[in-house]
Amino acid sequence: MNMSEVKITQRLSTGPAGLSEAGELLRDGKLVAFPTETVYGLGADATNGLAVAGIYAAKGRPSFNPLIIHIASLQAALDLADFNADALMLAKAFWPGPLTIVVPRRADCPLSDLALAGLDSVALRIPAAPEAMALLEAVGRPVAAPSANRSGRVSPTTPEHVLEDLDGLIDAVVMGASARVGVESTIVSCLADPPMMLRPGGLAREAIEQVLGRVLADPSSSAENETAPLAPGMLLSHYAPRAAVRLNATDIRQGEAALLFGSAPIAGAARAVAAINLSPRGDLSEAAAALFGALRTLDTSGAAAIAVAPVPAHGLGEAINDRLRRAAAPRT
Repeated sequence: MNMSEVKITQRLSTGPAGLSEAGELLRDGKLVAFPTETVYGLGADATNGLAVAGIYAAKGRPSFNPLIIHIASLQAALDLADFNADALMLAKAFWPGPLTIVVPRRADCPLSDLALAGLDSVALRIPAAPEAMALLEAVGRPVAAPSANRSGRVSPTTPEHVLEDLDGLIDAVVMGASARVGVESTIVSCLADPPMMLRPGGLAREAIEQVLGRVLADPSSSAENETAPLAPGMLLSHYAPRAAVRLNATDIRQGEAALLFGSAPIAGAARAVAAINLSPRGDLSEAAAALFGALRTLDTSGAAAIAVAPVPAHGLGEAINDRLRRAAAPRT
């Protein structure tokens, strides 16, 4: 699909018919903006890499940050991730509500690598808005949903705000009321002890600390945070393979694996330890959806290095190249 094409953005009601249609669109890989109590989210099926790539294309997001995954129940969250005692305590106290909890993904987690930006952790939330809950139940799948605005713009709290930014770029907007909270969710990581406040938001720190019975850590106080990517919107580095990464390769050297794009031949391709083409037909959305999984697969090939063929820098190519540059950065 060409993500630059103009769409007819449907206006859907918050009644059963509108939410049912919104759910069907999401299951079909479409993009639907919907109200939560924090801000309006731009939703896509979190198990569908091409659909998730559509989020980045529509938002003009400059890099692939992990996205918050919205689910309809605690059991749905437990099916995706491992919850320690702290995470479970917070979920039971504040879900549904404006709290996102970062926890380790399960080995059998079906979420798209692109939705998680290649991480082994996942940011989960059960929203409190009735329309959001009804939509998630209609979809029957986890929904990736950052704020429904162009990157760098003010987060939307009404459907009109969404349409100002995204009309013609997404498939539908659920025309709900103004968001009650009006700021993004608070994000707490439960990957280490003590839990860490990653982003302040619609749930106060004090309320969280009262439930935990102790003080939350801050990213600035954690040496681990300098190298370990944790959550949406705050990452300096992302998944990098163990193998060295060589960018803009025009040939494949002995002992290298190959990460290719498009149909143009590359010298020495036959000597590659392993090779994956992100999109033989040169589709950047397809390439974005395949990127993290391809890096992981090539990293298990035994190659000392991964040679990456040039990827165009326009559209989603900007984000693909951003992520590849991070993967190729010197290790400390």
